[in-house]
Amino acid sequence: MEKTTKKLLLAYALAAVAGVLLHFLYQWLPNPVFALISPVRESVWEHVKLIYFPLLAVSLILGRGKGLGLPAWLLSTVVACAVMLGAGYLYHVVFRGESMIVDLILFFLPLALGFLLPRTLWLLCEWPGTSTAAWILTGLLGALIVWFTFFPPDAALFADLSQGLRTFLTIPV
Repeated sequence: MEKTTKKLLLAYALAAVAGVLLHFLYQWLPNPVFALISPVRESVWEHVKLIYFPLLAVSLILGRGKGLGLPAWLLSTVVACAVMLGAGYLYHVVFRGESMIVDLILFFLPLALGFLLPRTLWLLCEWPGTSTAAWILTGLLGALIVWFTFFPPDAALFADLSQGLRTFLTIPV
């Protein structure tokens, strides 16, 4: 097996483990700092954190130096989060699904997509301004994650699907 493939598989495994651990971090140690990186409630939006932060870490590590480059990894992170949001909204809100197996698929597949897309997006990153756009989109998504952690709107995407509560009500301030 090629050295790069081994490195990507190891990074995927570590990102998947990090995402799974992040899912429970706030339950184990509830505080506002961990609320920023870990889902506070069972909303579709809150679960984007499970993809965003592990893929952002992978992007910053694997995107530096030689290889596909950081902009491709950053764009891949944004696309993977968007796929998770869209699929999660369709499954949980539109179709009212509640299967844990589907939830796991909705985590592991977009995460895998986040590792596959940089090779495809690399050509796009040759265009002028793409690097700046990648940073802006990734930063904007991160800012939205922080903002909506503390101030989620009254919308289905942000609703606690397990109890119908808003996420802000559970964060100790």
